[in-house]
Amino acid sequence: MTGVSGDESVTLHFLKKKMAEFAKERDWDHFHSPRNLLLALVSHYFLGFLLFLFHGCLADFDRYVGEVGELSEIFQWKGEVPKGLPDWKEEEKVHLGEELSDVLLYLVRLSDICGVDLGKAALRKVELNAIKYPPASSLQRLVTNSDTINSTTSPDVHHHTTA
Repeated sequence: MTGVSGDESVTLHFLKKKMAEFAKERDWDHFHSPRNLLLALVSHYFLGFLLFLFHGCLADFDRYVGEVGELSEIFQWKGEVPKGLPDWKEEEKVHLGEELSDVLLYLVRLSDICGVDLGKAALRKVELNAIKYPPASSLQRLVTNSDTINSTTSPDVHHHTTA
């Protein structure tokens, strides 16, 4: 069904091609403007929130939440969860995979419509972040920020610093 064997990697190029074919087969290209694709990711979240405030119920809230909102809803009341989601049921993990896929597919389509090579852009962003946050200074910033937060919120906590 996917055109990819179980142990084969799926590239962004392959996903881009599949999404373009999918839209073309349905004559959806004219709907896939950058603005419309972006709105599909975050669509009407604020409107849904306003309806909740004024009507006091969440009955139709899902209608107003874009793909990112649907993904957020999965984690909303779970608090922190351990890596690998060991306590989740298999159907919860499947649902999570579906929602993550929705977000990824919209991002792939949006980048294609905008002429952005998402793989190269992501790699460039990782490289820029490596420059902006070198390993040693990132750890130092974390410790410094933690000390600053602790000293302003807990004045009786003793801090140990190294020279």
